Amino acid sequence: MITENLSPLEKAKLWLGEGFDEETRNAVEMLIKSGSADLDDSFYRALEFGTGGMRGIMGVGTNRLNKYTLGQATQGLANYLLQQFPGEEIKVAIAYDVRNNSKEFGKLVADVLTANGIKVLLFKNHRPTPELSFTVRDKKCNAGIVLTASHNPPEYNGYKVYWNDGAQVVPPHDENIIKEVYSTEFDKVKFNGNDDLIEWIGEEQDDVYINACIENSLYQKDRTGYDDLNIVFTSIHGTTYTTVPKALEKAGFKKIDLVKEQMIPSGNFPTVESPNPEEPAALEMAMNLARITNADIVIGTDPDGDRLGIAVRNLDGEMQLLNGNQCNTILTYYILDQWKKAGKITGKEFIGSTIVTSDIFFDIAEKFGVACKAGLTGFKWIGKMIRDAEGTEKFVCGGEESFGFMTGDFVRDKDSCGSILLACEIAAWCKANGSSMFQYLIDIYKETGMYYEGLINVVKKGRTGAEEIQQMMVNFRENPPKEIAGSPVAEIRDYKEQTKTLAHGKETMDDIPKSNVLIYYTEDGTKVCVRPSGTEPKIKFYVSVKDQIASENDFKQKLQTLGAKIDQVKTDLNL
Repeated sequence: MITENLSPLEKAKLWLGEGFDEETRNAVEMLIKSGSADLDDSFYRALEFGTGGMRGIMGVGTNRLNKYTLGQATQGLANYLLQQFPGEEIKVAIAYDVRNNSKEFGKLVADVLTANGIKVLLFKNHRPTPELSFTVRDKKCNAGIVLTASHNPPEYNGYKVYWNDGAQVVPPHDENIIKEVYSTEFDKVKFNGNDDLIEWIGEEQDDVYINACIENSLYQKDRTGYDDLNIVFTSIHGTTYTTVPKALEKAGFKKIDLVKEQMIPSGNFPTVESPNPEEPAALEMAMNLARITNADIVIGTDPDGDRLGIAVRNLDGEMQLLNGNQCNTILTYYILDQWKKAGKITGKEFIGSTIVTSDIFFDIAEKFGVACKAGLTGFKWIGKMIRDAEGTEKFVCGGEESFGFMTGDFVRDKDSCGSILLACEIAAWCKANGSSMFQYLIDIYKETGMYYEGLINVVKKGRTGAEEIQQMMVNFRENPPKEIAGSPVAEIRDYKEQTKTLAHGKETMDDIPKSNVLIYYTEDGTKVCVRPSGTEPKIKFYVSVKDQIASENDFKQKLQTLGAKIDQVKTDLNL
């Protein structure tokens, strides 16, 4: 039934029909009677099934995550899988995080698949997203699904789809799945599952995944300094309570202190305002424990365990949270240095990055004689790089500024477990050699130049907020700044129009798919990226500035001047 031209109220009344269960009908009826703005927001559109899946507030309505929108998405995926693999036994792995309703949603999704004759490998309990990615390849599945909303607030949940290479779906599969989803009516969803087609998996798969993380993420065969590194870890109520402590112990680290209150899985995230390891407040309890234990490194992960935040002692001995670019700079440089020492660099290797991530990775790649490939935001595009290069180039590692990293291609998504093992090895190695991770970062900056970044999020919620964000992008596109922080804009990259504007005119860019992203480069090397978030109601501004340093004193001084420059960028862009 075509409902695009119906009002939110008219759409809501359709949900009072017999095709919807009693609980749903009652909730919709209450929403209609309330006359609140929630009715409009719940039904004014269909919850977007984007190129990686969907994410939204849980509740009734076409613009909410619920039994019917999840069922529609899964029926569409099932239809596509049956088309792509005719006559085969199709297998799909399913994992879910700690969020409210995730476990129930996981079983619901499994039921729709098995009702379509598709075998399901379903985790018995919460598991991290990277373990799902690993399992798809390890168990030779045709696809994978994970129920998660990453670090969004508690009222959110989400649904991500992976293809048989363990990476999130990319063209043409993503677009074809979307077509199937949107052509599926709610009354065509098969909810009556067949439990005989479900294979339950759990701790035995954890062991296989953890062994792969250890094998692919560590380089010091003699475990230099492992015994002497003081670690504090928190899962911030998320899924990594199942894997990271066990992985650290199995790798040989001895001094591990856990933030016990936050090792309890909970979709309400009761000890933090936001379970986002990018934010210092999320690691406050871990930082407090680190002061007691005299820790060398503090690590926290987000609810689905793909991203990590790292804090280490700075030049003044105080714990400092590194940003995503700084973490990835340390990890990337170390890996490439180890590859170089082992004679593994032949000129056919590459690292992966994204267009909103720091350009320092191009400098690091050049130093070690490897390529750096940058794609659109999201690890799905790094996963595509790996698949496209198989047989011709070797992927080494990859990361993006939003606190995600992967230490090899055994997982095809950002992976906190392997990254944590690697980070702890680096911290232990630095300490054993009379240095620190922070000093290691400064030493890298002495070679590449010091890059410093700032992220500004402008939140615009609801229907009107989405419209405001789109208008902001139109304004930046039609009226670009001519100068930023005192330096003329020398280059504008418009990934929606696929054009690069330089002093002499426009050039075409067609090496990266279209996306609503703008990047401004100034003559002095300042970089400003503007894009709407694909998963949250916000528009994001990524600012990167650069200068040269020769010493630790230079670092402290440039920290202030570069920070002031980022503040000036905010002022110039009216942020």
